[in-house]
Amino acid sequence: MKYSLAFITLVSSSLLIGSVGDVFEVEKKAALVDVSISDMLFSLGEPKPAHYLDSVSLEMIQRGNELVHFGRTTAPNGKNTKQISKFYKCISCHNTVKEDPNLAEVNPERRLDYAREMDIPFLQGSTFYGIVNRETWYNDDYVVKYGGLVESAKNSLEGSIQLCAEVCSQGRTLKQWEIESILAYFWTLDLKKSDLNWTAEDEKKMTNASDDERLLHIKKKFLAKSPATFGELPKSKSEGYKGLEGNPANGKIIYELGCQHCHREKGESDVVLDDSKATLNWLKRNITANGDLSIYEIIRKGTYAGEGHKEYMPHYTLEKMSDQQIEDLRSYIESGT
Repeated sequence: MKYSLAFITLVSSSLLIGSVGDVFEVEKKAALVDVSISDMLFSLGEPKPAHYLDSVSLEMIQRGNELVHFGRTTAPNGKNTKQISKFYKCISCHNTVKEDPNLAEVNPERRLDYAREMDIPFLQGSTFYGIVNRETWYNDDYVVKYGGLVESAKNSLEGSIQLCAEVCSQGRTLKQWEIESILAYFWTLDLKKSDLNWTAEDEKKMTNASDDERLLHIKKKFLAKSPATFGELPKSKSEGYKGLEGNPANGKIIYELGCQHCHREKGESDVVLDDSKATLNWLKRNITANGDLSIYEIIRKGTYAGEGHKEYMPHYTLEKMSDQQIEDLRSYIESGT
């Protein structure tokens, strides 16, 4: 059975726990659902994007949810799919929930505070929450990194999904029905009015405004892309970033919500970073090293997949981890506790 995109936001919470639920129960809850930003924009004359789906089924959404969270699903023919990647799942690098308190600004410090408050990972990739509301992907310095690879992706969400599967996750090419299923799931993560910190003043401005003015006002409340600026290493690793003093309390949060998201037992990396003094001392000894054992090198440069070793670590852009936060992490490591 097919449903409109205005309906599919009703099922997102139930999908996250693995159950679509009864359709009629979902329909009864329709009046309680927050207002979709896309619906607001479309009603004011905003053209629907190329990744818009006219109709979806609950089965499509479920398959998309499973592909994103588990890397595989049951195909329409009833057979299990192959894993997208042997090494990563989408959620290895991306959250599926709101991760910034203010969607109209980029502020890694506030993002970390919000991650701590909400107990969500502090990751390199931008969240999938609101991804359908963006207008471009693989932005700014990612064009420098990937070159021609991003030509079919930077202005296409479908192309971005495929690029992420093939290159970023070192996986296989997705079939069209898999891309559409992922899109169907992504549309359940459409921004809502409550995500925009909407105030009575905002409502007042909308009252007597034209449709064009309303469109502009809504769009000012969230970013249409995720900026990406590659950072530099400090001139001296011994001295660190000039003029910045680390905060070990913040560093501990980065270590737990960032580093340990992948560097854990049975995690994405074969390098396990636990809370022992031995591990922290090992990291401390390598802070000034030349190579990816240094936190400066691995955070700012990451590593690349190679022949015989496809696993790699994506780097953090300045928008995802500031120089100050690297010094915070260093301070925690050097504290040894």
